[in-house]
Amino acid sequence: MSKILVIDDERAIRNTLKEVLEYEKHEVDLAEDGPKGLELFSANSYDIILCDIKMAKMDGIEVLGKIIEISSDTPVVMISGHGNIDTAVEAIKKGAYDFLEKPLDLNRLLITIRNAMDKSTLITQTQVLKNKVSKMYEIVGESEAIEKVKSMIDKVAPTEARVLITGSNGTGKELVAHQIHEKSSRAKGPFIEVNCAAIPSELIESELFGHEKGSFTSAIKQRIGKFEQANGGTLFLDEIGDMSLSAQAKVLRALQENKISRVGSDKDIHVNVRVITATNKNIRKEIENNNFREDLYHRLSVILINVPTLNEREADIPILAEYFNSLICSEYGMSKRIVKEDALNELQKIRWTGNIREFRNVIERLIILCPVEITGNDVLTYAKPVSGSNI
Repeated sequence: MSKILVIDDERAIRNTLKEVLEYEKHEVDLAEDGPKGLELFSANSYDIILCDIKMAKMDGIEVLGKIIEISSDTPVVMISGHGNIDTAVEAIKKGAYDFLEKPLDLNRLLITIRNAMDKSTLITQTQVLKNKVSKMYEIVGESEAIEKVKSMIDKVAPTEARVLITGSNGTGKELVAHQIHEKSSRAKGPFIEVNCAAIPSELIESELFGHEKGSFTSAIKQRIGKFEQANGGTLFLDEIGDMSLSAQAKVLRALQENKISRVGSDKDIHVNVRVITATNKNIRKEIENNNFREDLYHRLSVILINVPTLNEREADIPILAEYFNSLICSEYGMSKRIVKEDALNELQKIRWTGNIREFRNVIERLIILCPVEITGNDVLTYAKPVSGSNI
């Protein structure tokens, strides 16, 4: 079931807990004092720790503090024969999962262990998901062009500066925005994304700022906008060049005053949001054509990051091919394909109008259609299918 460490200076308590917990199919290690407990904890991985508070060599609260320094995710249940409210509150404040009084109620003990196990499982699952998400937004490549982007991200991320990301479709502007967020002090806050091009102009203000019930015909209930949802985190406005002028005016006010108002309301709502934007348009031309506010552009473009096209980072194609080969085969439960040298050479000759997005699709197509290895001839046959081809 789970591996449990019991730290208690009373032999009878240690032995009783070991007997009960092993009967419940748990694996149990025993420590007679704090230093021994910390030694075992440092050398082993435990799902739960049961720790006495009053011990001779080292107080249980001190042990708790050192355990949390090593691993804040391990649930620690404090036990005391001299329990009172103050002691329990102190233990919980210091990071204990729960507090139990002696003599122990074995039913409550087992329920506490079960709940602590559920928490540990949830933490593990959350970490796995976070790792998957982080890998999903990994920027792959070692070319000079992409290294410049990575370097800029590292410099900008720890600041609160607004960033405007430019680049062609499919270059990975969203990845840059995610990386900035993940490396910032707001990483634990929300990352809220809005595709301005996908929302009708008449609805963009409601999407960004929310609305009150009855503010327009279809507003049947109050709605919280993206600015409020991103409070304490990052708001990523993708395709900012497609935003209506009226919405641009409201975004400008939000950036200037750090407050917004919902559609249909005069009440100001203060927000603490870092705004990152992206576009595939030439914003300078949009300003000349009166499609984009110049004052908003200057607010958004404190830092400019241009993401290179795949054709500008041709040296990264072998690395990207290996990356997508591993990723896609893993997703499909297939064995990795062997990508021959002549295949990589042919991939590097292609003009990638769709950039990384197109490249991934081509690698996926080749993996599906080539069961063992991918050759240069396969690339010539399948990479750029035309009408009437054999796929």
